Amino acid sequence: MNVEAAAAYAERHALHALVVQQGDRVVFERYGGGYDAHKPHALYSGTKSFWGVLAIAAQEDGLLDVDEPVARTIPSWSEGAKARVTLRHLLQLTSGIGFGGLGTAVPSFESALAVELKDEPGEKFTYGGIPLQVFGAVLGRKLAPSGLSPHGYLRERILDPIGLRVGSWRTLKDGSNPLPTGAFLTARDWLKYGLLVRDRGKWQQKTIVPEAALARCFTGSRANPRYGLAWWLSPLANHPDIVYASGSGGQAMYVLPREDVVVVKFGVSSSYKYDAFLKRLLAE
Repeated sequence: MNVEAAAAYAERHALHALVVQQGDRVVFERYGGGYDAHKPHALYSGTKSFWGVLAIAAQEDGLLDVDEPVARTIPSWSEGAKARVTLRHLLQLTSGIGFGGLGTAVPSFESALAVELKDEPGEKFTYGGIPLQVFGAVLGRKLAPSGLSPHGYLRERILDPIGLRVGSWRTLKDGSNPLPTGAFLTARDWLKYGLLVRDRGKWQQKTIVPEAALARCFTGSRANPRYGLAWWLSPLANHPDIVYASGSGGQAMYVLPREDVVVVKFGVSSSYKYDAFLKRLLAE
């Protein structure tokens, strides 16, 4: 790996944090732009990556099936094209819901459920935040008997067991927290989540999500082979096992299983390219 070359590229794109762990050791750590190891940073859409893994965990817990229709839980989705939308479609952004629901425009769960489809489910990949809010509405109703919110379940099932502390989470006008965006984490905390994925669902030898189940997050759709269950898949043909989470401004958390590496990068740049960083990192 050429960490210095990758760091130089990140620094040219307003670097706020770069942490690289290989094996059980952090091999590189640098901060800028007023950030340090203790200051949480917005993940923006990097937040999405929590929900595919949580959906798989919920399936293992018998709470849901990612291939079940939304209509099983939401009766108002029982007619027309909405009846054909599954939870997988929501998480792979192939539900037929149009672009929108990003940044400050994330709708409440109920508003998301009222959105009409623009395309046939499964036929088109459309990036946006509304499908994750529909998934949140479904998950919230399934969790209602337990008294947990989707975010409470995320903390209990995934985050607390790996010692990941969320600095803060955005709150919508109705008092709920959004799913597609809104988490603020330190680089070291987001790194923990990447290590869970790198280590195939284990944390310090304890299984949090079974390996075979976790692997289902990293299969693309026919509409977009490079997007799994809320995770981006490798942009490099010669490193097909790479997966990563991304957010506006160049937020990134890369998992490189072949190299036994996790990288967290924070910054603020509209010109940062995820593949350009990886190519420099993996250059001999």
